[in-house]
Amino acid sequence: MAEQHEDPVIRVGALGFPWETADPFLFCVYHADDYPEGNEMLGPRASLEGRDLGYDFVLRDGWRMYHGTSVPGFPAHPHRGFETVTIVRKGFVDHSDSLGGAGRYGMGDVQWLTAGKGVQHCEMFPLLKRDERNPLELFQIWLNLPADSKYVKPHFKMLWAHQIPHIDYRDGAGNGIEVEIFAGSLDGRDAPAPAPDSWAADSGNDVAIWYIRMEVGAAWTLPPCRTGSRRTLYFFEGNEVVIGNRRIGANKLIEVSSDQLIEIVNGNMTARFMMLQGRPIGEPVASHGPFVMNTTREIQQTYIDYRATGFGGWPWPKKDQVHPGEKGRFALFPGGKEETPEQ
Repeated sequence: MAEQHEDPVIRVGALGFPWETADPFLFCVYHADDYPEGNEMLGPRASLEGRDLGYDFVLRDGWRMYHGTSVPGFPAHPHRGFETVTIVRKGFVDHSDSLGGAGRYGMGDVQWLTAGKGVQHCEMFPLLKRDERNPLELFQIWLNLPADSKYVKPHFKMLWAHQIPHIDYRDGAGNGIEVEIFAGSLDGRDAPAPAPDSWAADSGNDVAIWYIRMEVGAAWTLPPCRTGSRRTLYFFEGNEVVIGNRRIGANKLIEVSSDQLIEIVNGNMTARFMMLQGRPIGEPVASHGPFVMNTTREIQQTYIDYRATGFGGWPWPKKDQVHPGEKGRFALFPGGKEETPEQ
């Protein structure tokens, strides 16, 4: 066992919806839906009768429509003052925004979107397969921006799946551990650079976003990070792990010490975690719906600005815009540059 000088577990809490997070993060949402075969509109080839369309968050037949009415997902809505980091492990997301940007990403891709001074976007989940099911698994993390960055120019960046570092470990018994690095560094491997105005863009802020998968019985030691950073493990799949002297069941958030070696010993099921870490911004947070600022007055001004400008309006035919079914993964940036994972 790794030497411990004190209990490495600071607190344990239940995972809700969304997941509770610590500064500099605002929250994390985990979506896991087993969508059926798709139809010609890229929505579910199944009856929508009985669903509260427009606000369907109840898991029924293994899936939800969320705010979508024909295609699942989140039609056009505004943001200001923070960032979204969307990690899609299964399925696809169709992105469109008020600046003319668009994209389709999934199967391990990550979108890093800085809302900054204001943007509208939609996030729809196209069901591209017509003859088999369309499972979706994604995480969306809200990362705050400090006061001096809340009015930066909106920006989105794609971190394609092949660019994400994957590290595979074996413990002394040969059990496997896999770590994917979406932000931060581990054992000399660096995640792709985040959006330029992100709190994560300064390495001194110690931001890390990792996905961790541990085989049955695997043991792995999480290295220390910077003193003063906050680090939380979200144990969303498995049965139990042992950290320090604590036996902890699944569906728990586990805040752990930043300056100790943290040994994790898995139980008798495959375990999966998301880890969020970072130096706190340490500023007041005023939030209302899709806006996150520092004061209530700034929130009020944000609503005035949004009603006046629409944060650029909406240049797409539909609020729940999806791209042609035959279109592959791509990113179209404001100004017209298009990028694909192959480039």
